Amino acid sequence: MTRLTGRALRVTIFIGENDIWHHKPLYTEIVHRAHKAGLAGASVFRGIEGFGASSLIHTSRLLSLSEDLPVAIVIVDNEEQVRAFLPQLDELVSEGLVILDDCEVIRYVGRGSNA
Repeated sequence: MTRLTGRALRVTIFIGENDIWHHKPLYTEIVHRAHKAGLAGASVFRGIEGFGASSLIHTSRLLSLSEDLPVAIVIVDNEEQVRAFLPQLDELVSEGLVILDDCEVIRYVGRGSNA
């Protein structure tokens, strides 16, 4: 099991829920690539409202079959692992926002761990 404590780097990718990569959701491709790369973890969060570079407001409040709600994928690992993954994000994210933050991991424990 990966032990991750102390200083870390968080990458957050903001994209649209309807963004596609080879006929499947882009957020799914990012999570699966992060897993394959051995990163400590990745989570996808669906927003209820937001806007980005296009200045179009996307919201869950409007009755619409074409909702394209904002999605954030958050990945945390040590700086070396995260920076090694960034070229894949360059390939995948053609529209959106990718940010990096320094963070501190206080606790990282998986299910079934005795920590």
